[in-house]
Amino acid sequence: MRVRLGLMVLLAALAATASAAAEGGPAWEACVGLTSTPDQRVKACTTVIDTGSETGKRLAGAYCNRGHGLTEKRDLEAALSDLDEAVRLDPDYACAYNNRGRVYSFKRDYDRAIADYDQAIKLDPSLALAYSNRGESRFNKGDLDGALADFDAAIKRDPNYALAYGNRGLVHYRKRDMAHAIADYTMRIKLAPDLLAYIDRGNVYRDSEQLDRAAADYGEAIRVAPTDARGWRNRGMIRLYQGDNKGGLSDYDKALLYDPSDVYSWNNRGQARLRLGDKQGAIADFRKALELKPGLATAQDSLRKLGALQ
Repeated sequence: MRVRLGLMVLLAALAATASAAAEGGPAWEACVGLTSTPDQRVKACTTVIDTGSETGKRLAGAYCNRGHGLTEKRDLEAALSDLDEAVRLDPDYACAYNNRGRVYSFKRDYDRAIADYDQAIKLDPSLALAYSNRGESRFNKGDLDGALADFDAAIKRDPNYALAYGNRGLVHYRKRDMAHAIADYTMRIKLAPDLLAYIDRGNVYRDSEQLDRAAADYGEAIRVAPTDARGWRNRGMIRLYQGDNKGGLSDYDKALLYDPSDVYSWNNRGQARLRLGDKQGAIADFRKALELKPGLATAQDSLRKLGALQ
């Protein structure tokens, strides 16, 4: 599970021409190189395109990869134009359809995204990424069974595809199949442990009332990303559930240090302070929560009970 669905990560396939990089110069290598940043990719692919040094599939690859870089920069209209050109230059090029589907997905045009992923899969049935991306679009349309089938297909084609395990875990979670969700998130952690992997599994443990395991996963999230507020505020919530008010207060102090805009951290720290007898501190926190989100019922109720609702 993600903290918000919008955190769900979509990856795009790079042009299947990287192995030919040695045939080009530095611009070509940066255009198709797997480690290039979006800015580097856009600049390098623009050089390749503008110099007219490539034709056919390689030119389509330059447009496809520049479209990828532009998508990463969220310049979606320019990316769409490049990917349309890549399709025009080589209608049998799976990369262009996959990457264009990703642009449509960002634009929330999921039907067109799915149509492009369908074409990418038709052209290259081994392309695990296209199955995973199509699964995400199906998920966003509410088609959980279709999404699950696509993530199964992605994992079948690439058993080490960490993101597909995470996404399949999300589908299992939404279907309330907690055991399979935990199994998928565990594999995700085994393959690529990071902040979201631990938070996702921790959330499933939390909702399964396995609070000690949830707290342990949030602790791992803190370990791998100590300046990210999400690990701290999630563990803080568990500590409050478990009656560890001092531990919860400490965690919310950290959460607010790294993300002072999170209204629920202010509200929950107010609860911790109230339980510890710090009435004035609690009032200050509840008021801050209301400042950030006017009308927040829990903060209003707490202030009303404290006789401090203004």
